[in-house]
Amino acid sequence: MVHETTSAFTSAVSEHERARVHRRTLTVVIASQILGGAGLAAGISVGALLAQDMLDSDGLAGLPTGLFTLGSALAAFLVGRSTRAFGRRRGLAFGFLAGGVGAAGVVIAAQADSVPLLFAALFVYGAGTATNLQARYAGSDLALPRRRGFGTSMAMVATTLGAVAGPNLIEPMGTLATSLGIPALAGPFLLAAVAYSSAGVVLFAFLRPDPYLLARQIAATTAPAVRPGRTAGRARVGTGAYVGALIMVLTQIAMVAIMTMTPVHMSAHHHGLGAVGLVIGMHVGAMWLPSLFTGTLVDRVGRFPVAIAAGATLLGAGVLAALAPGDSLGLLVLALVLLGVGWNLGLVSGTALVVDATVPENRPQTQGTIDVLIALAGAGGGAASGLLMTATSFQILALTGGVLAVLLVPVLLGNRRRLAADVPPPQ
Repeated sequence: MVHETTSAFTSAVSEHERARVHRRTLTVVIASQILGGAGLAAGISVGALLAQDMLDSDGLAGLPTGLFTLGSALAAFLVGRSTRAFGRRRGLAFGFLAGGVGAAGVVIAAQADSVPLLFAALFVYGAGTATNLQARYAGSDLALPRRRGFGTSMAMVATTLGAVAGPNLIEPMGTLATSLGIPALAGPFLLAAVAYSSAGVVLFAFLRPDPYLLARQIAATTAPAVRPGRTAGRARVGTGAYVGALIMVLTQIAMVAIMTMTPVHMSAHHHGLGAVGLVIGMHVGAMWLPSLFTGTLVDRVGRFPVAIAAGATLLGAGVLAALAPGDSLGLLVLALVLLGVGWNLGLVSGTALVVDATVPENRPQTQGTIDVLIALAGAGGGAASGLLMTATSFQILALTGGVLAVLLVPVLLGNRRRLAADVPPPQ
């Protein structure tokens, strides 16, 4: 049992032992995130194109992103709740397994040309997206306060390998799908079904001892005495959790809205699936690969400067995407790379603020609630992006996303003094 696996680590957990378990945790999470990244990329790359083909509508092309992001909201809530009771291992493992089932359902729906089944399967597929994000918290559970950015980022950067490979396998997977009598656009979801399921198996088998349960044990032995009538679970959630949540919500809306409709915009300008795969692959890589540096940057420079940089970068991405000619592959690649980098800066800095402002007893529930908000924001952004683009243009959509993201800057500046109590000083 999960509780039993952590029982060996009693009250006297040395810093050396904590570091050893943290390294093992990161190794397991990295392995699962490589697989999870490949599963994540399928919906991003061809979800809108598959819906456009099955629904014969540009205006509803953003619906798949909205559906699987909405499904990720429910999964984030369930994973957050289960973590507090059972630890991270079970919630993360079953979240990925559910994502694999959803991906398989998308393939079946495409083969049967069933729109209702497609919608239901995309909703379930969203569990993998939520789990992929929730895994970043496993990387910070046992990290020392001044190394939380690094722990979060290492859990994220592993996603890069799978997430970049996934979009660039669109054509080979499409060929494989066609040879099996399945529509080509469903091919990447074959990869997602295998990748997500494998990630779940890795976590369930090897994430021992459970990092959250061990972190909770450590906190219980080192925390100051609690006044009679109060419990650790009622500990204060600091201002940083709310500000960190807002950062991640705004960056998610901006990123999802622009990213979702870029393949449709490219298709309208006669770019092939290979070009779409290149642009989205570079974008997804830019979402995760900068974590090699952004985690350390957050720890050394501080949460606030990195969060402000996120807003500025996303604004630049929106402006460039709006101004880039539709037939300019190079400028579209650059715009989507900036979009990914800005999202990464916001997610890593926002996550660090949330961890700083919580304690182990209230952290999983807070994290789960915040990821629900992030998922709902993404669902709204994805669903609305097609409608906004149809009513106006891709250029207006891109500019709107950029301006929305930069709104986080005044929020940060206005709350800087309140946040100082939660945030450890830069190294």
